[in-house]
Amino acid sequence: MIQTATMGDSVANAYQAFLAYRNLSYAGRAKLLNHIADALASNANDLIAIAAEETNLNPARLKTELNRTCFQLRSYGEAAAKGLVFDNTIDVGTTGNSQVNIDIRKTVVPIGVVAVFGASNFPFAYSTPGGDTASALAAGCTVVIKPHPAHFKTSLAVAKIMKEVLAQLHLPGSIITHLEDASTEAGIELVKHPLIKAVGFTGSLNGGKALYDIAQQRVQPIPVFAEMGSVNPVFLFPNRLAQSAPKYVGVLAGAITGSVGQFCTQPGIIVGIDSPALEQFKSLLVADLNTIPPAKMLHQGIADSFAKYRQLFLDKTTTELLTKEQYFEHDMAIPTLIEVSAADFINDNSLQHEVFGPVSLLVRCANEQEMVQIAYLMKGQLTTTIVANHLDVEDYKEAIHLIAEVGGRVIWNGVPTGVEVCLSMHHGGDFPATTDSRFTAVGADAIKRWGKIKCYQNFPQELLPPPVQNKNSWQIWRRINNEYSKSDLD
Repeated sequence: MIQTATMGDSVANAYQAFLAYRNLSYAGRAKLLNHIADALASNANDLIAIAAEETNLNPARLKTELNRTCFQLRSYGEAAAKGLVFDNTIDVGTTGNSQVNIDIRKTVVPIGVVAVFGASNFPFAYSTPGGDTASALAAGCTVVIKPHPAHFKTSLAVAKIMKEVLAQLHLPGSIITHLEDASTEAGIELVKHPLIKAVGFTGSLNGGKALYDIAQQRVQPIPVFAEMGSVNPVFLFPNRLAQSAPKYVGVLAGAITGSVGQFCTQPGIIVGIDSPALEQFKSLLVADLNTIPPAKMLHQGIADSFAKYRQLFLDKTTTELLTKEQYFEHDMAIPTLIEVSAADFINDNSLQHEVFGPVSLLVRCANEQEMVQIAYLMKGQLTTTIVANHLDVEDYKEAIHLIAEVGGRVIWNGVPTGVEVCLSMHHGGDFPATTDSRFTAVGADAIKRWGKIKCYQNFPQELLPPPVQNKNSWQIWRRINNEYSKSDLD
């Protein structure tokens, strides 16, 4: 376990760095993020080699992930530089309900030191240089990173590069702090530290809920933005399925097994209504999955969890294994499709448990009413997918409207894997998908997690933060008397 003094020094230094970094302009923060992205790209070959050795992920997959990470850094920097995510608002003069002159100004200021927990399945995009770190830095926060033990060497190599960038830009080195201890105990101590003001986490439901509970038990509770369990249900409707089952099977099989099913948006439950189209779909999907051999998972802990929960599903008297049983090593996962009736699914809450890996549960409904009941019982999800056409919209309107409420992101005739980094993206959902469905972990709006609102009334100009002073010295977008503008205020 990390010593209290060592943890205390790390967080205290991060706080001292925060006192300076919070005053850096939005453009200055963007410059830092762009330089980090450039440095990571310049060292891509070395970083990918280290990550491939630690994680069993192939170099092509890691290259794609690292490119995404660099894009995230740059896009969050661009969003910060424009200033819109900070909601800088100025109201001066008189309002409709008052003849008295007012001067009220609002901005979002950084919350403080943020604890970032690396994710096991994404050594770059959701770990040390990932979305939580990038968005926190864009918000003006400093970060203390608790690396994931599954790719500690990768995390250390990335942190070294990020530290070098800070030095090149003559910024405090403790803006980014990387803990040397990757243990669970170190993470608990980090969340308990009074100078930590928020937490970013991507991982299991048990891990995220534990950190959330610890944070709420503090003398001063803090927000924990945890992305946790999701089975990302896919609802199949008969008319669309009859129209294009063969076409959809291929992309869905890829979504189930891509990266050995180790995505938080892997479709773990497929719900369909009994019909010849569903039978055809099932037959084609089983045949497709049977051609995909077992593959190594990220690390032994994930492989053990996969084997345990897969077997728990298979041991139930209500389920039937549809795919062929193949021999797989202890560190591997086997593509698996299991069938269960809607009635048995409804009566067994454990069947909603996420099996992290290439397993999907096919739930067979007798009619629309059973599908509606499943949607009512479904826990919060990151995504929900609806496979339907205009005839299904007419025939199954109630079910489709209800299903659209289940996930934070609703996909029409697609697959849930592939989370675009853009402003319109929402990567979040009701518990247990996340701890706060109002915020996203992907896209520039992720920056909003790490800020708090400050309102200034009748304040002297010299005491106001630069974003809401009369002179727009940062050249950002502001809302002045309900109109967006980059102009100075007379």
